[in-house]
Amino acid sequence: MLDRTQPHSSLNADEDASSRALDNAADEKPVAQGWQGPLDWLRRAGQFFFALSFSSLTRRIVSLNLAGLVALVASILYLSQFRAGLIDARAQSLLVQAEIIAGAIAASATVQTNAITIDPERLLDLKPGETSAPDEYSPLDFPINPERVAPVLRTLISPTKTRARIYDPSGGLLLDSRNLENVLRFDLPPPSAEKPGIIERALIAARTWLNRGDLPLYRELGPENGNGYEEVADSLKGQKRSMVRVNSRAEVIVSVAVPVLRSRAIHGALMLSTQGDDIDQMVTAERLAILKVGGVAAAVMIMLSLLLASTIAGPVRRLADSAERIRRRIKTRVEIPDFTRRRDEIGHLSGALRDMTAALYNRIEAIEMFAADVAHELKNPLTSLRSAVETLPLARNDNSRSRLLSVIEHDVKRLDRLISDISDASRLDAELQRQDAMPVELRRLLTTLTSVANETKLGHDVTVEARFEGPSPADSFSVPGHDSRLGQVISNLLSNAQSFSNPGGKVRITCRRVRSEIEIVVDDDGPGIRDDALERIFERFYTDRPHQGFGQNSGLGLSISKQIIEAHGGRIWAENRPGQTGPDGLPTVAGARFVVRLPAL
Repeated sequence: MLDRTQPHSSLNADEDASSRALDNAADEKPVAQGWQGPLDWLRRAGQFFFALSFSSLTRRIVSLNLAGLVALVASILYLSQFRAGLIDARAQSLLVQAEIIAGAIAASATVQTNAITIDPERLLDLKPGETSAPDEYSPLDFPINPERVAPVLRTLISPTKTRARIYDPSGGLLLDSRNLENVLRFDLPPPSAEKPGIIERALIAARTWLNRGDLPLYRELGPENGNGYEEVADSLKGQKRSMVRVNSRAEVIVSVAVPVLRSRAIHGALMLSTQGDDIDQMVTAERLAILKVGGVAAAVMIMLSLLLASTIAGPVRRLADSAERIRRRIKTRVEIPDFTRRRDEIGHLSGALRDMTAALYNRIEAIEMFAADVAHELKNPLTSLRSAVETLPLARNDNSRSRLLSVIEHDVKRLDRLISDISDASRLDAELQRQDAMPVELRRLLTTLTSVANETKLGHDVTVEARFEGPSPADSFSVPGHDSRLGQVISNLLSNAQSFSNPGGKVRITCRRVRSEIEIVVDDDGPGIRDDALERIFERFYTDRPHQGFGQNSGLGLSISKQIIEAHGGRIWAENRPGQTGPDGLPTVAGARFVVRLPAL
């Protein structure tokens, strides 16, 4: 009992495990399907952009657009007026600040001079109404006291983060804000700092190229060489002056100098200068903003370039792939993608390729049909010839052998005629393409052909008459083309007309101008053409000559004539010439008419 139930219980356990696994898979399947959609979309997008990125046309479009944007951003960075305007504003603010500080320094010096003792004898020499004017004293009587000026300078300079230097009238340094304790702290590089690395030197070189221009180089001068600064030298002469320089790290230094005046006397000069990275930080921030805008514009331009390339490179690639498939003939008939709805060069190219492909397929089909027709037409005389050759040894008398030899001779001539006409038809297109079209004077051509037909009669007692209709006998009937091929067409039409005409009949050729075309009409007095054969007579190897023996014509004459006329841009058709009214009230057929129209010069 236990032995029989043990497998059963294990089977149930396996089924339970399998059902739980299926349930878990069913629970996880929607999650997997939920992720499959976006992942598939991302994969297709990646494939699309990967294909575009490796397209030569796409790379050129993106590269040229980015090159223009980079050139624009670089020119903005190089020619930006923000830096020049910032330097001018900074120089003006420093001048105002320097004048305020210079006035405060002069006031502190004046306070010091109040303690000076005045000579009593000088007071006794004063006249009524006179006072001891400050301007009567020498400037040396009111020197700038560094101990009194230092607190004033400390108070006024601390919030501005600028460097202040005070020089005496001889150009010696009296006070430097860098040396004031507990006032300002400048993070200067230590004297033993290492030289900048390659990257830093490259950044300094780039910044020097952008910032330097024609600005002079800033150098630190000794405390006794204040006159070495042009602005200090000018301020000691009573003039305000500002200068813009760059230091060795390509940082812009703006400095101004104003005289310290008291009672129109120059007691020294005050020089204010910016820190090395004061202006550069603002300029760098502005350039970073320009680069951010350029980066966003570059991203937008790349996306737009890719979209533009997709509308150009994608269709061109599809057209190229279709042309490649046509070359390899992977399918029986490959369709070129249709972009003709686009009103641009891609649509024009698509239409041209489609027309070219259709013409190519039509030409291939025509060649295949021509080969099939040739094989069929050659097979008939060959079969007849084979039968005659095989029967010839079995002939019992001379009469039978004579008939068989006559059949063999007829079939050989027929084969020769077929091969000649087929050879002429096969090389016709190539010959017309190789030769250049020349003006052909139809009056002279038709006159010559008429004379030849009347002299040779072509085996028929039928005369040919040519007539030219026009206002003047000297009118020109010129068409562009090949005179030999046009003469072949007219000779073929005359030969057909003479062969269908009764002995003693007449064939008439009429040449006239119909608007922008020259019309040639060939009329005969024969039985005409059956209605169902008016179009078929221009088919290859078609012949309808009940009154003549079989195999006397190859059936290629009218087909070749039509091919020649169409190659000249003209038209040819056949119709029946109406005659008198018959007993049934319908007009009778007076003969056949072939009409040829060619574009006139």
